[in-house]
Amino acid sequence: MKVITATQAASLIEDGWWVVPGGFGCCGHPDSLSKALRKRFLETGRPRGLNLLFASGAGDKQARGLNAWALDGMLNRVIGGFWGFCPALVQMAREQRIEAHNWPQGVISKLFSSIASGSPGLLSKVGLGTFVDPRLGGGVIEGCHRPLVESVRFREEDYLFYPAPKVDCALLRGTVADAQGNISLSGETSYMDALSQALAARNSGGLVIVQVQSIDDKQLPPADVRIPGMLVDYVVLTEDSHPQTYGTPYDAAYTSNQAKQSAVEAVPPSLAKHLIVARATEEMRKHDGAHINLGIGIPALLGAEARAQGWSDYTLSIESGLIGGIPDEGLAFGAVRNPDAILEQSALFDFYDGGGIDVAFLGFGEVDAMGNVNVSRFGGRLPGAGGFINISQTAKKVVFCGTLTTSGLTLEIRHGALHVRQEGRVRKFCPQVAQLTFSAEQAVERGQQVLYITERAVFSLEREGLMLRELAPGITPQQLRAAMDCPFHISNSLLDMNAVPMMAAAN
Repeated sequence: MKVITATQAASLIEDGWWVVPGGFGCCGHPDSLSKALRKRFLETGRPRGLNLLFASGAGDKQARGLNAWALDGMLNRVIGGFWGFCPALVQMAREQRIEAHNWPQGVISKLFSSIASGSPGLLSKVGLGTFVDPRLGGGVIEGCHRPLVESVRFREEDYLFYPAPKVDCALLRGTVADAQGNISLSGETSYMDALSQALAARNSGGLVIVQVQSIDDKQLPPADVRIPGMLVDYVVLTEDSHPQTYGTPYDAAYTSNQAKQSAVEAVPPSLAKHLIVARATEEMRKHDGAHINLGIGIPALLGAEARAQGWSDYTLSIESGLIGGIPDEGLAFGAVRNPDAILEQSALFDFYDGGGIDVAFLGFGEVDAMGNVNVSRFGGRLPGAGGFINISQTAKKVVFCGTLTTSGLTLEIRHGALHVRQEGRVRKFCPQVAQLTFSAEQAVERGQQVLYITERAVFSLEREGLMLRELAPGITPQQLRAAMDCPFHISNSLLDMNAVPMMAAAN
């Protein structure tokens, strides 16, 4: 192991290399290395034509994380799972200034192990029937680039094949390095894919460079080592800040299930979100002892709401590899307060892909009459699929949570009834989704139970499409139709949404 500066590390990267950047969402990215590589390119024009492979792109929606590399000529091909915190990269993709591909996050997380083992790629059913399927676009974000994903027939069943590139360099982050180059992630919010990324680079004949906060002369206890020194070529002792997340410099609760949480100013949810969270939490409580996954956005609020109600008879997980606790959001996305366990991200996706999730609560950008869902590209936004495809295709039950309309929606409750003061300008229920991230047809064939919870109504997925199951007091089916651009069926046993959360919201 050799200790070098970030500037020296950046000078090692060559044109055209495949680079694997560490981090997950708003956590764990080696920003000192990113800044140094950006500085080198701006000063010398090198390295050029880099190729990136990431599961959940790290960023703060501004200048940090992978946004630092959004420079013309620096990047060639980018394959990523979640792009939501990297708007500068998204802009390059949409303007076809790079060749960009969006694959399921869990597929990429597991692909690192495939690379490390010398496999040609990963064979998976994840992505079938979605925009990642080469028969529906192959995950190409923009332009006429050839899909890299292949549709194959194996043992009389359909699969997708995701090819495995060789990794020339992994730029990772740890907390402490010892004199042997062993790396501890003791202060990081999760293990992410750090080990498998290091293995992928090492077995590809590439470099492994790790940014750390400190170097200890004493050898780390073996149980603390997450990346063994035999995989590490260079260590960079950062001279910059080393925050746990882009929103929190340090909070012991991110790495301990006993630590006191630091004070967090919670932003009160809107009335619409409050109603959705209340109804979704009611749905959670129907599943005692269940394994539950919460997605980004409104679903991320459910854990705290359940705890506030004194109910915790479930096991919660989020894709970064964290079990239990309360998921954080905003610029701490990817972190959990007071987790019970920390796993490798790919190990958690093994659990997901094998059907381990009992109930998944996920957001939505668009829904159409057949019940198809789009979360990956809508309304000028391109967050990417993230882990949504892995989770929505394999969970036993899926509950989509979101408002009926957005951008200006204002509600009020009078005398226990819900009234729309101002309708949102954007209708989220549309004739046909712009991008197919969740296939209703395949969900019906799989026998999944699927619900769509909004602030005004609850729908279920049936073979014939959307079925209205519950209406909020004060709302009529005619009012729903006026706010939706797609038809729906009405159950013969139409129920009222629970009025208790509405009364509580009014107080």
